[in-house]
Amino acid sequence: MSFPQEVKVGVLGATGTVGQRFIVLLSGHPFFRIHALGASSRSAGQAYGKVTKWKQSVPVPKGVRDMIVQECKSEAFKECAIIFSGLDAEVAGDIELEFRAAELAVFSNAKNHRRDPVVPLIVPLVNPSHLSIIPHQRSLQSPALSKGFIVTNANCSTTGLVVPLAALEQAFGPLDLVVVSTLQAISGAGYPGVPSLDIMDNIVPYIGGEEEKMEWETSKILGGLTDDGQGFDLHEKSPLRVSATCTRVPVIEGHTESVSVRFARRPPPSVGQAREALEKYISEAQQLQCPSAPEQAIYVHDEPDRPQPRLDRDFQKGAGVNVGRLRECKVLDLKFVVLVNNVNLGAATSSIMNAEIAVAKKVVEV
Repeated sequence: MSFPQEVKVGVLGATGTVGQRFIVLLSGHPFFRIHALGASSRSAGQAYGKVTKWKQSVPVPKGVRDMIVQECKSEAFKECAIIFSGLDAEVAGDIELEFRAAELAVFSNAKNHRRDPVVPLIVPLVNPSHLSIIPHQRSLQSPALSKGFIVTNANCSTTGLVVPLAALEQAFGPLDLVVVSTLQAISGAGYPGVPSLDIMDNIVPYIGGEEEKMEWETSKILGGLTDDGQGFDLHEKSPLRVSATCTRVPVIEGHTESVSVRFARRPPPSVGQAREALEKYISEAQQLQCPSAPEQAIYVHDEPDRPQPRLDRDFQKGAGVNVGRLRECKVLDLKFVVLVNNVNLGAATSSIMNAEIAVAKKVVEV
């Protein structure tokens, strides 16, 4: 697959933790070029290096340090072909709508538009086919748009879950029940995040809204489009029930999930058959040779004590999913452990990969 030599992009919420991760990943990208940075009015008009509280493990990229931060208004980003939004949900909704109305392609990490009936909720290793609804999304705007649209990526914990589920459904047909318990890293709460007195020597057995996100988003992602191509079927042809319990644990990065599944078809696959399906799963992002795609969408560990956040979260630059402890479930059919890098594939990497796919499929005009 041939990609363009240069595509100008903007980053909204550039001073936040997700925005910073966008900048780190984009600074070394083969064809996306950071052209504009957006943040609050407090930061606008100043050099990025002076206004950001940098929390990444590498220095602020040289090409970005002296860039002047803009307010998050579309006029300052009109030369960009793609906008990456790392905005906080409190402000993301209206700003992203304004950028779409200005004929800009918005790839958002925020939750605001995930439930919109014509906005695709895309995990790049699972459902890029949902990009086909974008012409309909454009047609519904007033006036109708020719270039602008919004694509969202999923909640970080949902992202890790749906990749192995998609592989299993592709090989063995629909699932009808998923039970998942998460151990989610503190970085998922943003910065400054969870107070130290709440998380040190502790597990917090509740994350507001997280369980509902996992239970709903999974069906939108794993389902298809309606027959008329103008909506999402939410897996309704074979209803999927998801029960999620979400907890916060004292880990910096990497969400771990304990998953049990039941298949609609009987008899269910064996452990060996399921392992083979997970290992052979190939996503469209890989087929299109997207530069941010992992070599393996799902890496299956042999060791009984893997995956672990500290050891495995950065494997494949955090762009794939790690699976381990695949075994028979005495209550359902199969159970296994998933690890996803919540700040890479669970956030910025997904948005970037979604944009790469959109460029490859000519959904974005460059």
